[in-house]
Amino acid sequence: MIAVLVLLAYLIGSIPTAVWIGKSFYGIDVREFGSGNAGATNTFRVLGRKAGIPVLIIDIIKGTLSVALSYLSGFEFGSPEFVNLQLGLGVAALLGHIFPVFAGFRGGKGVATILGIVICILPLSCALSMIVFLIVLLASRMVSLSSMVAGISFPIFLNVVLGNTDPVLTAFSIAVAAILIVTHRKNIVRIAHNQESKINLFSIKK
Repeated sequence: MIAVLVLLAYLIGSIPTAVWIGKSFYGIDVREFGSGNAGATNTFRVLGRKAGIPVLIIDIIKGTLSVALSYLSGFEFGSPEFVNLQLGLGVAALLGHIFPVFAGFRGGKGVATILGIVICILPLSCALSMIVFLIVLLASRMVSLSSMVAGISFPIFLNVVLGNTDPVLTAFSIAVAAILIVTHRKNIVRIAHNQESKINLFSIKK
């Protein structure tokens, strides 16, 4: 049963929202334009708000829905087994988003899907990290930098500010930060060379 849920979470995560919306409604594979990333930010950049907003929402829902599969396990809500399964399902969905079986294993960086995952498991830490994301975004206008800084702040909020003592959640929070850094490694190079794209949320094309 657990293996089936994990597989289902991976398949949900594998839904290539940006690719399918781009090809179905615009005849465009967003991976061939902009940053080459099949995620919400690149969809906003390449196709505009009408495509970017649905991609963002669906990618968040992918993470949330995958974690919600834990309620089908029969484990008691809040038990260590239940929480560990939620984490496992979240990781499976994230891997699906980054390496989607439905899109040649070329997916996105997982920011929106991670948001959908952690908002269910650790909502307060997630909310604090989102505040950091917005502050950095307003200051830098770089989604990549904002995502990485928010990701790094996530384990700090959870373990230092909120005093988490669960080693599994600690490991998960650190893994989230590490994944965001790794998937943004090309952006780090561009930031270092002052070549990273900047956005203005108020002037994104419709």
